[in-house]
Amino acid sequence: MTSAASVPPSWRISGHVILACNCDYGCPCNFNGLPTTGKCEGNWNWHVERGAYGDVSLEGLTFSVAVNWPGAIHEGGGEAFAVVDERADERQRAAILSLLSGAAGGPWKIISTTIARTHEPRFAPYEVSVNSFNSSVQAGEYITLRIEPVRNKVTGVEVHPRAVLPEGFVFTEGDLGASQAFRITGPVPFDHTGRYAAAAPFEYQGP
Repeated sequence: MTSAASVPPSWRISGHVILACNCDYGCPCNFNGLPTTGKCEGNWNWHVERGAYGDVSLEGLTFSVAVNWPGAIHEGGGEAFAVVDERADERQRAAILSLLSGAAGGPWKIISTTIARTHEPRFAPYEVSVNSFNSSVQAGEYITLRIEPVRNKVTGVEVHPRAVLPEGFVFTEGDLGASQAFRITGPVPFDHTGRYAAAAPFEYQGP
């Protein structure tokens, strides 16, 4: 039996998610396809603009997950670590880590089922710019992600594709760009500069 103390509180947060992976522009996963190279190495960064977990405000905080999967995400076996805004106090850190565990629902409930090994979270200062196709995230020494528009291979002209994903669980409508820089260091390192990246608004709630 689940005790009352272990039941997640009601929560709602909204803001922007900035993400990138090792796939070609657009990322086949967005369309129920397999990853470009047969495996996925990706990173999501959630910047909360409004909302709370129970009575704990998360406004203005950012948190991230980086995962290396040996195959497609749904095949599981991922190795992950989280980074949390160092400005978060003890209650805010506990709330964010509860969300990331998947126990309270949201997209992390799905993501967590694909992860076999999770390293201890890191805490770092964040610099976040939410600016559509030119968004960026810097999380201490752990995450560097700068997005730029995709360029036409013939003319060099910028293009600005967008995706509408009614069934999307991370975002439902977003700007699809390229990573001008995308590096992850720490326990799950990789570098996929020049590949898929995206920025999108999100709104989640639970349980």
